[in-house]
Amino acid sequence: MEHDESLRFEVLGPLRATLGQSELDLGFPQQRALLALLLVRAGRPVPAGEIVAALWPEGAPASAMNIVRRYVGSLRRLLEPGLPPRAPGRRLSRGADGYRLETAEDEVDLLRFRGLTRRAKREAATGRPEPALRHFVEALDQWRGPVAAGIPSPARDHAVFAEIERELVRTTVMAADAALLCGTPEHVLPHLGRAARLDPLNESLHARNVLALAACGRQAEALAAYESVRRLLVRELGVAPGAELTAAHTRVLRQEVRSAPRKRDLARPAQLPPEPKQFTGRQAELDSLRTAADSSAVLLTGMPGIGKTTLAVRWAHEAAERYPDGQLHMNLRGFDPLNAPLTAEAALRFLLPVLGVPGHRLPSGPDALAGLYRTLLSGRRMLLLLDDAFDTEQVRALLPASPGCLTLITSRRGLSGLVAAGARPLPLDLPSTADALAVLARHIGRERPAADPAAAQEIVAHCGRLPLALAVVAARAASHPGLPLAAVAAELRRSQGSLDALGDVRTAFAASYRHLPDDAARLLRLLSVGCGPDLTADAAAALADLSVRAARRLLDELADAHLVDESAPGRYTAHALLRVFAAELDRRP
Repeated sequence: MEHDESLRFEVLGPLRATLGQSELDLGFPQQRALLALLLVRAGRPVPAGEIVAALWPEGAPASAMNIVRRYVGSLRRLLEPGLPPRAPGRRLSRGADGYRLETAEDEVDLLRFRGLTRRAKREAATGRPEPALRHFVEALDQWRGPVAAGIPSPARDHAVFAEIERELVRTTVMAADAALLCGTPEHVLPHLGRAARLDPLNESLHARNVLALAACGRQAEALAAYESVRRLLVRELGVAPGAELTAAHTRVLRQEVRSAPRKRDLARPAQLPPEPKQFTGRQAELDSLRTAADSSAVLLTGMPGIGKTTLAVRWAHEAAERYPDGQLHMNLRGFDPLNAPLTAEAALRFLLPVLGVPGHRLPSGPDALAGLYRTLLSGRRMLLLLDDAFDTEQVRALLPASPGCLTLITSRRGLSGLVAAGARPLPLDLPSTADALAVLARHIGRERPAADPAAAQEIVAHCGRLPLALAVVAARAASHPGLPLAAVAAELRRSQGSLDALGDVRTAFAASYRHLPDDAARLLRLLSVGCGPDLTADAAAALADLSVRAARRLLDELADAHLVDESAPGRYTAHALLRVFAAELDRRP
């Protein structure tokens, strides 16, 4: 059997050291104090002067340094049995900057605590409270009592030990926040009670304790805990509880504190809109979506009416079986002609009940809502369709942290912030002429375009291959099956210079236009002036009486809104129907 010679140190409680299976006798009280000081600074030098001040806070004898050197020698031999006399050893060394104890993270409970806390913070920062909570609880489990218990009181009063206790309290507060988000406050209640005894006047800590007790169904104890700390604050400091503790008390009184539901109790939503029956074409885009499915987020962008939502819904139905925990859909109303864009908080208040959280259990505030939402999605495989996004901030809080989820976002804007955060962009272009003809045939049947292919071609041309315009014209043709396509084409020909025959297209363009700043809106209106098939920043500057720099900025803004397209570096074009829309705007009195 292999002999275990591993060293282990404990300082988050009674000071202990073991070598293999044997506990070491750490010697005289002041020698124990020296080891404790070296352990809490493990891997860093402790100046000799600090050691002397810690061991003899009321005044050191003249022989203090000789005594310290004797203690150091004794500890070296204790930690490295068989070390020759006067040998420096590898564990405890002395340099010009002081004495240093070398240890690995797994050898000292304090270092394990700090390593686990760092991992927990990283998980919490990425919206993953469940793994964060596991690391926090494992870190706090290293804590067994008063730090460095058993060393002489004067040395135990050194500031370094008090700072570690404050560190333990701060970690307990963070652990409580994660536990409340996860709906498992029982995991931290013992640690909260111990931390509260350690720092009885810490109101943030007591606020978490009150909320955790209430979330465990122990409302009477929560109210009693609040009353106890309230009296203590009045007695010791002469002050009433502050805003944070008072708010926790109010939430308990109003019975607003509830545990989050367990994942096994969650609903399996299936919220996708119906699959579009008239969908055709877009094979290249569907192939791109299939390869993008390994991403955590895909952003579909394009001009108004280009078919972003139709494509997203079509592909979401195809991919749904890959996400067995369900599908969520939210219309963010970014460019709704009648309503303001949804806030992230409002969207979360719609989505969380779909995931099984009763309305009366929803926390208050956007951060708490987002944390609960990510908690519920953690470890699940779900598909989210966030349609018609207005800006990055509206979407950011709705992105799950779970790697098993896919978020499909549609927007008229480029949302560069989402792309920078890792969303895979998929800009949509106009369909080919062949695909546009297929869309028309899918709506009205193949017989009529086959009977008059020239008229069908003319309709597609007048619609500029824009899917929304094709759908509007096809709906009119389908509702009048006896109307020749040549008559439909003639009607479009007569309405050139106006969108009267394409009212839904005008509405879609107007929804984007109304969100433009005044200077960008003015430049869009000026695009109706005959300035060729495309224009440069120089041409736009002359057209709008602006500096070239200002014109380039406005063109980039219009391009981000997909109201113009940078067809080549520095050259911008606008869709023919958008030019008609701009002309209508320019003719307004």
